[in-house]
Amino acid sequence: MVNGVHPPLSAHNRPHLAPAHSPPSRTPMDVLLTIKSSPLFTFTLLLAVSVLVPPLIERLRLPGLVGLLAAGVVLGPNGLQMLDHKTETMQLLSEIGKIYLMFVAGLEVDLEQFHRTRNRSLGFGFLTFIVPLVTGLAVGRAFGFGWNASVLIGSLLASHTLLAYPIVSRLGVVANEAVTVTIGATIVTDTAALLVLAMCAAVNQGEMTPLRLVELLGGVAIYSVVVLWGFERAGHEYFRRTGDDRGNQFLFVLLAVFLASVGAQVVGIERIVGAFLAGLAVNRVLGDGPVKEKVEFVGSVLFVPFFFIDMGLLLDLPAIASSAASLGLAAAIVVALIGSKFVAAWGAKLLYRYSWTETMAMWSLSLPQVAATLAAAIVGVQLGIVDNRVFNAVVVLMLVTSILGPVITTRAASRLTLPKGSPVDDDEILWAPPNPLALPPGDMEDDRGLCRLPFSIVVPLANPLTASYSLQMAAILARYEEGQIVPLAVVRSPGSGDEPEVDAALQRARQLLGRATAYVADLEVPVKPVLRLDDDIARGIARVGREQTASLVVMGWGTESLRSRLFGSTIDETLAATRCPVAVVRLADDPKTFQRVLVAVKDLEPKARRAMRFAQIFAAANSAHLIALHACAPQTSPSQMVEMQEGIGRAIAEMEPAVSYEVQVIPAEDPARAIASAAKGVDLVVLRSVRRRTAAGLVIGDVTTAAIPLLTCSLVMFGEPHS
Repeated sequence: MVNGVHPPLSAHNRPHLAPAHSPPSRTPMDVLLTIKSSPLFTFTLLLAVSVLVPPLIERLRLPGLVGLLAAGVVLGPNGLQMLDHKTETMQLLSEIGKIYLMFVAGLEVDLEQFHRTRNRSLGFGFLTFIVPLVTGLAVGRAFGFGWNASVLIGSLLASHTLLAYPIVSRLGVVANEAVTVTIGATIVTDTAALLVLAMCAAVNQGEMTPLRLVELLGGVAIYSVVVLWGFERAGHEYFRRTGDDRGNQFLFVLLAVFLASVGAQVVGIERIVGAFLAGLAVNRVLGDGPVKEKVEFVGSVLFVPFFFIDMGLLLDLPAIASSAASLGLAAAIVVALIGSKFVAAWGAKLLYRYSWTETMAMWSLSLPQVAATLAAAIVGVQLGIVDNRVFNAVVVLMLVTSILGPVITTRAASRLTLPKGSPVDDDEILWAPPNPLALPPGDMEDDRGLCRLPFSIVVPLANPLTASYSLQMAAILARYEEGQIVPLAVVRSPGSGDEPEVDAALQRARQLLGRATAYVADLEVPVKPVLRLDDDIARGIARVGREQTASLVVMGWGTESLRSRLFGSTIDETLAATRCPVAVVRLADDPKTFQRVLVAVKDLEPKARRAMRFAQIFAAANSAHLIALHACAPQTSPSQMVEMQEGIGRAIAEMEPAVSYEVQVIPAEDPARAIASAAKGVDLVVLRSVRRRTAAGLVIGDVTTAAIPLLTCSLVMFGEPHS
């Protein structure tokens, strides 16, 4: 420092400053790799595949799950390498899908059908389990696998998936005893196969001493009782307490599934066993109500497809093609499965004296290997009991049987004898049964000693443009049944009800009710208007229906198509919430002018007759001509078509009132287009709303939903009440 002044900094005394570095530039490849490793990208890609691929594959008349497996192969390590089975995101979503798949498999088991043919279902279930088990064990030993692995291979062949159920349902032969027995046998084969898997897993983990075997069996028995009995009781109690709170009920079901899966791990058995038992446990709790539909919907469109895509990631097609041993094992397993299932069906023929047609139907229905087989195979690979050769062979088996089974089922079921329908009381066919405790006995008693409640039709009023025709349609029914109409205006009040907009809505509702009451009075039908303030429109309609002991709800809709409103709309929620039938109407003209009424008939079950008699009453009230149309599969034999035609004719003749009618049974590849073609020249079409998933859990479809956009005439969609 000179005179207090610092000297200028030289190169030697200047402090060293690190040179500034600019961030390295990222190449497009770096960005792509970062995106590919993102869980959000994985989830988005899985959603895209689930949405786009199954519909394309189903156009080729193949199950949608085949497309998901193929997509997994293309996007996996042997293809574009865009998905990796080893990532945490993929493993989590696949595990949830696997658990959900087995839960839905348990949920799909029709316990009522099983109880009706319990002994024969147990007998055929034992045959179609033990014969493939022994055959698969022999195949495993022949290819050098150990005893534990061979037993597991046998168990993979022992179960079956009812992939062809929609075929027998469409042909109307579900009630045939051979079909019912096969459906009931599913619970035997799937449960037994999963228990064998649990035993093989326990053996694989260490020494299986007699004491350890007793402990395992005892733990499984106690655990099964806790799940099957405890979860069912808890479910009934929870659903009773929560009433119409479907959101919490849905969460309760999910909790039951994953709680049972975690509990299975605690006991020492596989998670999918717990998920399957949970499905059986909540089966009776859910019934066929809206919560079951939502549970199956979430699984079928979200988690289950993720599992099948992950299976495609694991499938090593180059290894199968290049290895003669892998090809030989796959061929041996396929032949063993087809042969052993046929031997089991032939044994049932000898025991129960079934015809060859029924035997072929039982064999083909028990052929497809999808849900339990794939889930158990992947568990076996993960535990190291079997190697990838077995998994690859199981995927080949699934592809072959998922195509072969439905093809044979179509041919065999088309020749099955249709069940003869028993006479059913008219009121029990169309209207919900009365509550005998609602009124005191006396003059209101019918000839059976039951209290006869006033016949009531609830007509929700929302659109003034459609209200008049809806009320006229209700009046036709009310006059025939000597009942009353309940015009209903529901005002939604999500808060306390003190909001100014609520007061305005109440005033509009009173005016609408006043006009409706005057209109119905002119129709000379008793009227009982109801104004309801509720936090939800659909629940308000359902609650008024129960309070009024309604026999029917008639709803109208305006210019918006029903297809766009069936999911998440007031109509959809009302169909799900009500305890009586719901008629959703789209009327282009005054219903008193209808002269030709067409009703689509799927089968001759009592529920299907509801729509038939609904159309029959309108035809009788208007002196109209009734056309009953049954669109059958193209493979249906001429004798079966004649039998169905005669059966529908008998059903109409047995029901009141008498009408002029004709029955048309036509083969059709596309039932929706057949209905639309037959509807040309008619005034009203009556359709029944039924939505059913396929057994693989991938498709939700309904002929009614497909037919609605094709129809230009007046339309009634008759919705079934939920139990």
